[in-house]
Amino acid sequence: MSSQVVTRFAPSPTGYLHIGGARTALFNWLYARGRGGKFLLRIEDTDRERSTPEATAAILQGLEWLGLDWDGEVVSQFDRKDRHAEVAQEMLARGTAYRCFSTAEEIAAWKEAEKARGVSYPVFLSPWRDADPATHPDAPYVIRMKAPRDGLTVIRDEVQGEVTIRNETLDDMIVLRSDGTPTYMLAVVVDDHDMGVTHVIRGDDHLNNAARQQMVYDAMGWDIPVWAHIPLIHGPDGKKLSKRHGATGLEEYQAMGYPAAGMRNYLTRLGWAHGDLEIFTSEEAMAIFDLKGIGRAPARLDFKKLENTCGHHIAMAGDAALLAEVVGYLAAKDEPALSDAQRSLLARAMPFVKDRAKTFPELLEKARFALISRPVAPDEKAAAALDSVSRSILRSLTPHLQNASWTKDALEPILNQIAAENGIGFGKLAAPLRAALAGRSVTPSVFDMMLVIGRDETIARLSDAAG
Repeated sequence: MSSQVVTRFAPSPTGYLHIGGARTALFNWLYARGRGGKFLLRIEDTDRERSTPEATAAILQGLEWLGLDWDGEVVSQFDRKDRHAEVAQEMLARGTAYRCFSTAEEIAAWKEAEKARGVSYPVFLSPWRDADPATHPDAPYVIRMKAPRDGLTVIRDEVQGEVTIRNETLDDMIVLRSDGTPTYMLAVVVDDHDMGVTHVIRGDDHLNNAARQQMVYDAMGWDIPVWAHIPLIHGPDGKKLSKRHGATGLEEYQAMGYPAAGMRNYLTRLGWAHGDLEIFTSEEAMAIFDLKGIGRAPARLDFKKLENTCGHHIAMAGDAALLAEVVGYLAAKDEPALSDAQRSLLARAMPFVKDRAKTFPELLEKARFALISRPVAPDEKAAAALDSVSRSILRSLTPHLQNASWTKDALEPILNQIAAENGIGFGKLAAPLRAALAGRSVTPSVFDMMLVIGRDETIARLSDAAG
C-alpha cells in the first residue's frame, strides 16, 4: 500500500450535500491534509435515473464554500464502467467469480421455499457456482462473486474496532449485471483501488458493505484500505437527522449566514474530540485530527453550540476575509449586492461590529448604520428617543462638530460637555445619537459609528434628526 495517505469523498449526485456528508468530507480532508496526503473527490453517478448535473454542481459548490479543496480532477464513477466490467471479467478468469444463469423468478421461488422451511433471511445459493462451463446455456447471465461459505470475515475498523461477520450470512453478490453494467459494490472497490485510496473514512451505514467489499479486494489480491466508519449525525432529540430538525443541507447553513471557518470547527468537533479543546483553526485541526478521537456514538446537532463556535470565528477572522464572506453570503441569499461605497464602509466598520456577532445577519444588523443612506428612518424604539428636548440638544451639538478633530479623543470631551450643559449624563445623550446615526436603539458605540461614517455624514444625519 502507498506510504502516502490518500482519502476520498464519494457522494451520490441525487440531491443536496447533506450536513452528514459534509462532515465526512471534512474528516477525510483533515486526515489527508494533516499528513501531507491527497484528498480526492469522486461522484458516484451510476444511478442514471436520479443523478443530475445540478446536484453535482451543488455538491462541488458546497465543498468549495466549506473550504475543502481536492486534489486532481473530479472522478465520475459512471465514466469508469468499462474498467469495472474489465475487473469482473478478470475475477472470472481467476476463478473468484462465476456466471450465474438463474432467473429472477427462480431466485424468488427458491427464497420462498427457504422461508417456508423456517429460514428467516435465506442467502441465495446459486446452482451455477461450481457448474461445468460446458453446461452453460446460451442465455443472459450475471457475474457473481464466490463468497466464502464458512468461517468469519473480520473488519478491522479504526472507529468501530473489530467487527466480525459470519460468512454464511454473505451471499454470492452480483458484481456485473446481465446488461453488462457493474454494481455499486464492485465499482466502489475498483475505483478506490485505482485511485490509490489508503483510508476509507465514511458513515457507519456503510459498515455492512465493508465485509462484502473486502471480498472484492481479496478476490483481486489487492491491499485492503484502512477502514474508519463514523457514526451518523442525529438531531438534538437523538433521532436520525431529518428536515423536522431544521436545516440538513449544507447550502442552507451558508444561507443562514454561518461562516465557513466556524462550520468547519463545529463539524470537526461533532463526534470527534481532542481533550477539552473547543475552538481551533483549520491549521490546528489538521495538526491534531486523528481517527482515534472519533466516538462510536452518534453525534447530536446543537444549534446553540454551532452559533457560539461561529461567533468565535467571526471575531477571530481578518476584516478583509470576513468582508469577502459576507459578500458571498448575500449572493447565496439572492440579496442585493453591496455597492463599492457600502463595501468600503463595511470594511471600516468591521472591527467594531464583528465581536459578539454569531452569524452574518447579526453582523449586518450591527453594521446597518454604515450601510444605510439618508434619511435614516428610526424604528419605533429609537424614534421614542427623538423627542423635542433631544432634537434641541442635537441642534446645539452640530456646530461643535464642524471643526472638531475627527478622533475619539477629540469627540468624547465635546459630547460630554454638551451632556453636562443640558444637565444629563452621557447615556441620556447617547440614545438620541444612536437613533439619529443608525435608526436603532442598540448599536455599536456612538464614537465608533461617527468615526466610520465620517464628519459630513454624521453632521447630515444629526441635522436630519434635529429637524
